[in-house]
Amino acid sequence: MAPIPFKPYGKRQEYLEKAIRKGFHKKLLIFDGNIVGQIEYAPAEVSGYPIIGEGVIVMNCIWVLRKAKGHNFGRLLVEDMVNSEMNATGFATIALENHWSPWFEKWQMEKLGFKSLDEIQVTHRAKHEGQAFSIYLMWMPVKEEAKPPFWDKQKVLEGVTFCLAHPLYRPQTCKGNILEAK
Repeated sequence: MAPIPFKPYGKRQEYLEKAIRKGFHKKLLIFDGNIVGQIEYAPAEVSGYPIIGEGVIVMNCIWVLRKAKGHNFGRLLVEDMVNSEMNATGFATIALENHWSPWFEKWQMEKLGFKSLDEIQVTHRAKHEGQAFSIYLMWMPVKEEAKPPFWDKQKVLEGVTFCLAHPLYRPQTCKGNILEAK
């Protein structure tokens, strides 16, 4: 959905080649002939996030354009994910608070049915230096026997490489952590 970057972007391709074979899904939401939203998810073992849990599906990404506001499309996308993954015990994702981007805000994930399990307070090493923000591990169990997931906090600090547009994206040229724990 994003324009192809000028330089080859191997990490996304590498991630998709591994994840698609193991249950990765990306669904587009089309309204009045236009793509107005999408959701991307995969089993925890092939998720773009370092989230671990048996029977857990991890939502890598969800967005709905502002022009499509008011139709509960975010909820519709999450409901479709839950209904499509009948063997899942629960769903996990991340959320951000006090981040400069409007993506993955904690209150939005809570509105979609997720609750916070854990938090890391961080600063970015290159962008908005000194501005602290929080990253939350979010959870939505769907079966009674569901065991909450956990995450590898050290890998969270490295950032993500599966999506150029992600607020926690770490460029391929960057080595080490892009985030510093507070």
